[in-house]
Amino acid sequence: MKKFLFFLLSVVMCSAASFAQDERVITGTVVSGEDGEPMVGATVTPHPKGAGTVTATDIDGKFSVTVKPNCTELQVTFVGMKTVTVAPGTSPLVITMYPAENRLDEVIAVAYGTAKRSEYTGSASVVKADQIADALVSSVTSVLTGKVSGVQTLSSNGAPGESPTLRIRGVGSLNASSNPLIVLDGVPFSGTLADIAPSDVESMTVLKDAASTALYGARGANGVVLITTKRGASGEAQVTFDARWGSNSRALPNYNVIKSPEQYSELLYEAYYNQYFYDTAATAGNAYSSWLQANNTASAATGYQIFTVPQGEYLFGRNGKLNPNATLGYSDGTYYYTPDDWAKHTFAHGFRQEYNLGIQGGSDRIKYFVSASYLGNEGIIVNSNFNRFSTRSTVDYQAKSWLKIGTSMNYTYSSANTPGDNDLDASTSSGNAFYIANQMAPVYPMFVRDAEGNIMYDTNYGYPLYDYGDKKSTNFTRNFMSMANPIGALYYDQSKYLTDVFDGKWYATITPVNGLTITGNAGYYLSQLRFKNLSNPFYGQSASYKGGAYEVSQRMRSINFQALASYNHTFNDIHNMDLMVGYETYNLQRESVTAVGYNLYDPNACYVDNTIDQRMGYSSRDITYTTRGILARAKYNYAQRYFGHVSYRRDASSRFAPGHRWGNFFSVSAAWDIAKESFMESASTVVDQLKFKASFGQNGNDNLGSATAYYYAWQDQYKITGSNGVWSDATLYYKGNRDITWEKSNAFNVGFDFSFLQGKLDGSIEYYQRQVSDMLFFLPTAPSLGYSSYPANVGSMRNYGVELELNYTVFNTKDLTWTINANLTSGNNKIISLPKELVTDKKWISGSRLYQEGHSMYNILLVEYAGVSEETGEALYWAKMADGSRQKVTNWQDCYSGNEAKGILESRIETGNLMPKIYGGFGTTLNAYGVDFSMSFAYQAGGQIIDYTYQALMHNGNEYGAGQNFHADMLNRWTPENTKTNVPR
Repeated sequence: MKKFLFFLLSVVMCSAASFAQDERVITGTVVSGEDGEPMVGATVTPHPKGAGTVTATDIDGKFSVTVKPNCTELQVTFVGMKTVTVAPGTSPLVITMYPAENRLDEVIAVAYGTAKRSEYTGSASVVKADQIADALVSSVTSVLTGKVSGVQTLSSNGAPGESPTLRIRGVGSLNASSNPLIVLDGVPFSGTLADIAPSDVESMTVLKDAASTALYGARGANGVVLITTKRGASGEAQVTFDARWGSNSRALPNYNVIKSPEQYSELLYEAYYNQYFYDTAATAGNAYSSWLQANNTASAATGYQIFTVPQGEYLFGRNGKLNPNATLGYSDGTYYYTPDDWAKHTFAHGFRQEYNLGIQGGSDRIKYFVSASYLGNEGIIVNSNFNRFSTRSTVDYQAKSWLKIGTSMNYTYSSANTPGDNDLDASTSSGNAFYIANQMAPVYPMFVRDAEGNIMYDTNYGYPLYDYGDKKSTNFTRNFMSMANPIGALYYDQSKYLTDVFDGKWYATITPVNGLTITGNAGYYLSQLRFKNLSNPFYGQSASYKGGAYEVSQRMRSINFQALASYNHTFNDIHNMDLMVGYETYNLQRESVTAVGYNLYDPNACYVDNTIDQRMGYSSRDITYTTRGILARAKYNYAQRYFGHVSYRRDASSRFAPGHRWGNFFSVSAAWDIAKESFMESASTVVDQLKFKASFGQNGNDNLGSATAYYYAWQDQYKITGSNGVWSDATLYYKGNRDITWEKSNAFNVGFDFSFLQGKLDGSIEYYQRQVSDMLFFLPTAPSLGYSSYPANVGSMRNYGVELELNYTVFNTKDLTWTINANLTSGNNKIISLPKELVTDKKWISGSRLYQEGHSMYNILLVEYAGVSEETGEALYWAKMADGSRQKVTNWQDCYSGNEAKGILESRIETGNLMPKIYGGFGTTLNAYGVDFSMSFAYQAGGQIIDYTYQALMHNGNEYGAGQNFHADMLNRWTPENTKTNVPR
């Protein structure tokens, strides 16, 4: 491999000895063990210090070094290569070097500083810039998916620009937040992760155990993600530009629903027929006659007529089949009705484009980095998108030998069009395009057509005219989701987020004496969010009030100050000490202004001033949150072999009442690099590093949630109303508790970091256990008290498991590099104790959730299904009878009355743990002759969960109302001809 002289050179001390001979010259060549290429610029240093001249290899890798009589060894160093030590033997020498691919030797970001991985005693995983650059993501933390053990990324919706929810080593609380702390360039980050351009990020470090997170005290219990952005470097200015294009598509298929209008109609007929025949004990003939009287056309069942039936004939015959003379499509003289494929018109292939420009450079004294990036990301639902423009600049200036100052400033503008009424998380919302695409029966038009069948166009917007399922659109009314069309709403309505964000950090570092560093950091975050929602005045529910405009302007700012002093020193070349003390303060405030009005003048202008009716507005400072912290840390290592760390933080939070605000948090950890012991010398060519580590510590959690009331959780909160200058009585809307305090998390971690075969294989294996006590929880109360719950510290819970990370370098040559990585996590959860106010027989049942001491919190309690009665086709359930026996019964419909139904409830069973048994990821990267290729996968196995969408698609045809689609599994329903099935009639 060709190497260049501008690489950094390193000098390592070693012991001295004396020789009787005179000074002499030793010559030789330094080559790469990977490909035999000369190592240009490798440093050859005689030891002990001063035992000769230091030289660097020339363009052919040759060196010539003069050594003194006391020289005992020659040490050859090169950045990125493993140090080689040889005896000063007879010339010429041939010295072979190998890449130092061991990740344990890299410098990583840790709490309030950096550390060599080989010296680190905590649990931390790093994702580097090249891995981030390979990922096409809108939110930088999406890169963590499948790349870091112990980390799960969860997405609740598919909106472009949406940041995933992160979970580090499981959920840490029953009620309180389980979100990790995000730290950007050393300062807690108050914004959303979509505000950070991934191209600006140098690395992300995930801190997982108490030894890593205890210095963050109040907010570190659920882990910490450190994001380090790119900075300048010495040398001539380097300009980089990249452009990326891609496509967003829906990866998961739609549910296997009924797509045929004929098939759906026959199933619906059967449901009605069975209702008349079985529920009223009618004869087959009477049941058929009752159907004809109520449903002589299809429109009576679904609300729409889509079949044309010859005069005097019926849509269905006595055999339940469609009249063969019926044709699909119906015209009432004004409109033509034919079904549309709602899923086809809902989902799209979104275009993604990204452009990144970066300039970095500098000198020995000043370094700079400037970047600009643009992201345009169209969603998988039509007319949804996310656009972001961001620019970042950093400057580091060595003003004096003892003074360094710097700044990093970022500005981001983003806009997001969100589907429908931005209610993606509401599973049954009429604005949820996913829900409608799954549930809409294949008998309804999406568009309005004229009598000849041509799609009509709206004269106000120029878009196709969408059918909202009410008589304002056509002459029919849908029985399912009347007055709704989420795709029409995407075009006719507006639902947009506009955000301006400024994020800045300023620092000054002084080194008054050797080894002592004093740093002051100031961080400032400011965001201005504007949300605009316009409801059109012509179609759907908003037509009743002639449209409306809703605007929110929200200003949030945070200020963070840090004062840190650290001292490090090495005694006798083997005792290394690093001490740090600090003080930190954080303050967050949010103010909001909201206005709403109805009856629009201009149907396209989303301003309340564009309305004339029911104008209302209000404003508030709804959040003020402050923390204070005093912190200290001590690190020691002996001969880079034995390591010990101790940290302590005393933290205060404004969420708690005076007298309960301060908490003490700590960690102790140690590590032993077994590979450096003398008894491991025989294995030194195989084992590079084998570090055993263990830690224990305590963190806190004060985050009950993001609702405004929870920031003042210790206080009773009231709403005060009145009019005409008279204040009415205050109404309690939140009950506080002055006695609540920190949720405490005690964490234990033990494991190995290892590297073998000159760094070809490295990784870690760890066992972790985190027990949370005094959990922040909202205890339910009797409604007669005037409030439904109040916050308290109750119970305890434990998360524990094993993590494994592996990295293997298959090839590493000048022209070819191939690496493979994999990780695995096996996590478990167990409730230790529950609040005594709720527990009966060590259990607490809340709806369908089962919380039981000694069991996972992720359990659901459900009625036990017993199949289908072959005689009647009714669903069967297991029930506990009065005599104690278990029998199959059918009367689940009136489950809250009667002894038999009570027996069903008492016979409910645990469905099993919702948590996956294992989860993780794997991937590979190949770089060959300047072309790189990478793949990354995430997986999870095990765990059970209720599929409510599937449940809704397996309805009985009329309980939920005709017009809702069926799952294709209904084709295997019970019929007199198909009695052996688990799908009831």
